[in-house]
Amino acid sequence: MLMLAGCGESEAEKVARVRRQQFIADSLALKVAVTPTLDCLPLYLADEEGWFEREGVSVLLRPYQAQMDQDTALLRHHVEGMTTDRVRTAWVEEQGAKLHEAAPTNLKWQLVTNKTARIKLFSQLDDRMIAMTRRSATDMLAQRVIDSARLQPERVFRIQVNDVGIRLAMLENGIMDAMLLPEPQATQARLAGHPVLLDTDSMGLSLGIIVFRQELMTDTMRQRQVEQFLRVYYAACDTLAANGLQRYSDLIVRCCHVRPQTVDSIGWRVDGGEWIEDSGGLRDPNKK
Repeated sequence: MLMLAGCGESEAEKVARVRRQQFIADSLALKVAVTPTLDCLPLYLADEEGWFEREGVSVLLRPYQAQMDQDTALLRHHVEGMTTDRVRTAWVEEQGAKLHEAAPTNLKWQLVTNKTARIKLFSQLDDRMIAMTRRSATDMLAQRVIDSARLQPERVFRIQVNDVGIRLAMLENGIMDAMLLPEPQATQARLAGHPVLLDTDSMGLSLGIIVFRQELMTDTMRQRQVEQFLRVYYAACDTLAANGLQRYSDLIVRCCHVRPQTVDSIGWRVDGGEWIEDSGGLRDPNKK
């Protein structure tokens, strides 16, 4: 009995062993940074339904509220990949990371103005504040607006608000004059009566992207993981296109932190084989 007791595992040792096993499992998994935006919905759906495991690939989604936090995680090797935009990836590569473009996403933005500010033209953004993220697609779009209206750059105050949830709250509370929002946050803003001045969908811009660190593509195991990941991702896109968003309302509310009625005003459709957004005419309330 004494020998058995001596060979027995204490509670502390058991906890340490489980932690070691979990650490090994996590290190072998493909960790992908995501944000509370609709372009990440295929990944949320696949994770919820267990499709990654069914495909035989271990994927851990790491949620972040801001692109900047995703970048930090990738640069510090806390994640292998992330959902982001093409402008942002160029900046990340300037920081020394080599990235592999794995797949496009349908991340889109709208320039929404505060309804109390009565801004209906780009020129009326003079001496106003626009919330965005520096060195990202939102920064580039804000600059396009300034250039198209021939405004003085120093007269349009681009305020860095990285957290998309905080950005939307600032609009809803009348703190910010205008901002660039993705879906579904843009729909929630539109439903509250805030006008839209710009929509990347109508501009034909496709800037959303999934990237992985380039070094993964030289590792046979990691390369296979990425391939399996992409098969599941595209299958999830097809499922969403076939079933519509409303079927996954609870998932969107939970992962994107928006109100349930917001989901009812967004839709998706297949156009030429591409999974794209269709918001049923609500995209721009300024259009007849």
